[in-house]
Amino acid sequence: MSIFKKKVEEEDQEEKYEDDYKVLHKKSIKEIIAPAGIDASKLDHMEIVSNVTRYARSFFVSGLPRSCTFPELFRNLYMFGDVNTSIYIYPISEATSQNDLNRTIVELETERLMASDRGNINRESDVSQKRYETEILRDQIAAGFNRLYEATIVSTLFAYSLQDLDRLTKLLSNEMSKTLVSIKSAWAMQEDAFKSCMPLMNNTINKKQIFDRPSMGTVFPFLTSEVGHPSGVPLGFNKQTGEPILFDNFHPSLTNYNMVIFAKSGAGKSVTMKTLISRSSVLMGIESLALDAEGEYYAVAEALGGVNVIISPTSPTIINVFDVEIEKAKDAITGRERDTLNIENKIEDVTQALMTMAKGSTRTDQVNELTKQIISESVAAEYAAYGITSDPMSLYENVRAIGSLGRKKKLMPTIGSWYKRLEKMAMQNNNEDYRFHYSYLLKVMKQYIREFNGQMAYFDGQSTFELLEGSPFINIDISQLEERFARPLAQQIILSWIWEKFVKKNSEDRKKARQKRVIVDEAWMLLPFPDAVDFLNKMARRARKRNVSLAIISQRFQDFYEKPEAQAVLTSSDTKLFLAQDKSEISLLQEVFKLSSGEASFLVTCSRGEGLLKVGSQTAILQITPTEKEFKFVETNLNKLVKMDS
Repeated sequence: MSIFKKKVEEEDQEEKYEDDYKVLHKKSIKEIIAPAGIDASKLDHMEIVSNVTRYARSFFVSGLPRSCTFPELFRNLYMFGDVNTSIYIYPISEATSQNDLNRTIVELETERLMASDRGNINRESDVSQKRYETEILRDQIAAGFNRLYEATIVSTLFAYSLQDLDRLTKLLSNEMSKTLVSIKSAWAMQEDAFKSCMPLMNNTINKKQIFDRPSMGTVFPFLTSEVGHPSGVPLGFNKQTGEPILFDNFHPSLTNYNMVIFAKSGAGKSVTMKTLISRSSVLMGIESLALDAEGEYYAVAEALGGVNVIISPTSPTIINVFDVEIEKAKDAITGRERDTLNIENKIEDVTQALMTMAKGSTRTDQVNELTKQIISESVAAEYAAYGITSDPMSLYENVRAIGSLGRKKKLMPTIGSWYKRLEKMAMQNNNEDYRFHYSYLLKVMKQYIREFNGQMAYFDGQSTFELLEGSPFINIDISQLEERFARPLAQQIILSWIWEKFVKKNSEDRKKARQKRVIVDEAWMLLPFPDAVDFLNKMARRARKRNVSLAIISQRFQDFYEKPEAQAVLTSSDTKLFLAQDKSEISLLQEVFKLSSGEASFLVTCSRGEGLLKVGSQTAILQITPTEKEFKFVETNLNKLVKMDS
């Protein structure tokens, strides 16, 4: 009984499918797929009304250049915003081709003779060249090496307003004219052209152009993304083409020289950056400085003959946040470089660093604008007490040597000397609103003062070393500091110091400036501290002026994107490298950078050292493979290091 019931149900289902099929075939294609609110009554565009009205204008290709080049011929059309393109190709039989070409040859010869009789030498030469090319094409077709095709190329451009549609139409026409391709609006044929552009295999406008086989091949949009520059260092291989990718961090085509690298742990971020550092140092002479949060760059500095600097509670190395340097700046009127001392900016940088110190790891709300004002005033007073002003010569004091008068750089203020000034200002304060903030600062800042044996006093004192100009690689290792607060604090203070000692010293004149790179590894540590992020943003925006590339390396893209104050780092970076991503991250990454579903899937499943490289508007799938010698100092996996040593 159940078998009979099942059979009846199947028969009923088949009858239902047959009824639906008949209904569909009673309707036209337009009735099935067209929106209810489509208006095709206009002569030069169509209106598609749904929740939001869209405007569409269809075009066809009306003229071609004398020679076609792949992939340039229709690149601007295929890549132009919201546009759909359909191509109808009709092979022409060999017999028809031969007849048409022979007739064309006769017509051209007749025209040449007429031009010769009239003494029109230019016209005669032009027609002779056309006749010669036509004969070659005819012979190639006869030998089976070529063939003729007719093709209709029709496109539909969409916009959300008629004004935008008119503007985009002019822009598209101008872009296509760069490759000598003419396009015409399908005037009074918009509905036919619109349907021809849809995937229905029905060409209703029949506006055809003649192509031979090589030129027909230039029409197909089978493009592979090529990223790279004519010069630079071999960064890796394009997995789609197998071609090496040369990357020049300072190429003039880049709007800025900054780069960001995002990937999950173990995907190869540090290996990638160390490979880039070593190759760019050897091949291009680029000087790099790394702010090393995990102690991973020590071997690179050793291999390149660079410098390792260790900051720790037990290290004798001191970096003074109050250090300020003269910088070269172009005069706005004369264009010549002159020495300047921007003490106002330095006061702001020191204030931000001291604010981060005062907030501490708890990031207390007790530190507010009044606290910042006290810190700023005391920092300015400290520089003034040392006689340091906006005059570059105020950094020096005259010293009398035997038989001559020379100059010597002054000692700088320190956190310890600033703390003593803060004590004096607190004693002289009569403002009740400031009393609490003075008291709070005097208590919390003791931990940074050597006189009080503060546990974080490693930034109190005169700097104990100078950065050597011309060093291929300088590694500042802060990995021995406490991770939750001490390392982010060190990152901020050292970045400010790097700006003074490494970046500002570079000339604004590109011909005189060295190519320099600053690497901030594990930059996510800075994100909980607004003043630190603010300084990082300033550095990202100002680095290009000094011919410096800021390289940010971090694990989670989402952390940067969800903080509005950190987004300037992304927008100020023309080069972005995404290595293997966690599944929880990929949807946001895909949305922000308009990745295809295939690119997004690749980033979730790719192997170590594989990723997506975006340089400006260009994208390529990259494979980074260090050489055997490079692996000895770029590898960070302990298991692999043990195998290499054994």
